[in-house]
Amino acid sequence: METVGFQLFPASTFPRFPVSLSSRKEGFTLLEILVALALLGIAITVILQLFSANLRALSVSGDYVSAAIRADAKMREILEDSDLSEKSWSEVTDDGYRFDASVTEKLPERTANLQIRLLEITLTMQWPEGSKTKYLTLKTLRTVNKKI
Repeated sequence: METVGFQLFPASTFPRFPVSLSSRKEGFTLLEILVALALLGIAITVILQLFSANLRALSVSGDYVSAAIRADAKMREILEDSDLSEKSWSEVTDDGYRFDASVTEKLPERTANLQIRLLEITLTMQWPEGSKTKYLTLKTLRTVNKKI
């Protein structure tokens, strides 16, 4: 009887199981495959949600850019008016955009001794988007000659 270390029984009485890596069968276990598929599913879901959010952001930014271009064109139209005076008005376009414009004198006490007046032009643009109404406001100043 041969003993090694703390071995109480002879080695020949225990069945031998090969433990070497070469005897392990090739492939993955079912648990490994399930974990990999779960991780893949989570990753694909996150990626699709990011694409969806990106498309929504692109749509909204496109609407704002379009509105800013329209508002800028309207502001330039107002600024080109040679008889600009204090007034307020509203317009609605065929495609649903509404413009509210007002021209008011700014700092009259500072320009009292000058031959010019300082006018503030405020342009507010509204447009429907779904169930909400979006707003964009532009403001600028312009000097005009005083009428005597």
